[in-house]
Amino acid sequence: MKIWLNGKLLEKEDAKISVFDHGLLYGDGVFEGIRAYKGRVFKLGEHLERLYDSAKAIMLEIPLSVGQFEKAVLETLRGNKLREAYIRAVVTRGTGDLGLDPRKCPRPTIFIITDKIVLYPQEFYENGLRIITVSTRRNIPEAVNPGIKSLNYLNNILAKIEANLGGYPEAIMLNKDGFVAECTGDNIFICRDGVLTTPPSSIGALKGITRDTVMEIARKKLKLEVREELFTRFHLFTSGECFLTGTAAEVIPVTEIDGRKIGSGIPGKNTLRIMKEFRKLTGSQGTRI
Repeated sequence: MKIWLNGKLLEKEDAKISVFDHGLLYGDGVFEGIRAYKGRVFKLGEHLERLYDSAKAIMLEIPLSVGQFEKAVLETLRGNKLREAYIRAVVTRGTGDLGLDPRKCPRPTIFIITDKIVLYPQEFYENGLRIITVSTRRNIPEAVNPGIKSLNYLNNILAKIEANLGGYPEAIMLNKDGFVAECTGDNIFICRDGVLTTPPSSIGALKGITRDTVMEIARKKLKLEVREELFTRFHLFTSGECFLTGTAAEVIPVTEIDGRKIGSGIPGKNTLRIMKEFRKLTGSQGTRI
């Protein structure tokens, strides 16, 4: 496997960063997870736009143009002879000292990994997930804004630990006011009476690329009413359908939450149609490798 690191394609064993890198020491940096399907990188422009927005929010200047970054992603895929892949693009503050001050980091570190990923087994896509709500609350926007896809994922990891301890593959996180925000690595949707609803990003949910794609599919292909609005666990329990979205997870049904069966307890018809349409898009659109 070859890794793109600061302008060079290196063998995995030779791709090394300093222990003084502030991405490691303090989680000071940003990243994106991107997918390639059938020789095309899906929504590459949108992912890089979000990467640069995240970097701007933490005053981290990426020393590559968007076009140069795009070429680096494609170069890494070609170097690994991959047509189907998960792509992890990372920009850290760079090497500094043991203090917090980002001014001590003269040059960011950039690396790109391309590899395979399987987040959930196929049976979960066929039968649905059983998930729970956890006590760990999503970061408030006034602290580490969830709109920033930063390297500091401890909030999500703590929630994931709760799910693991309970024997569940994923967990729902609420915001400080008790409204549903998102899962540890995925956005969440509910559907009832022809209305598809997802939490607004302003309350502590990442504005997901897959989330936006699904909303467009629901409006244009399924002719569903799509809303971004607040809802609670009650609305989860009484929904007809529920599913999660994310770059790694794609679209995956949820059939039980906190011991309550969702709808009829099997993946709903709208969920299945959205999954089908999403697969069509990923197989036909994107930047050619």
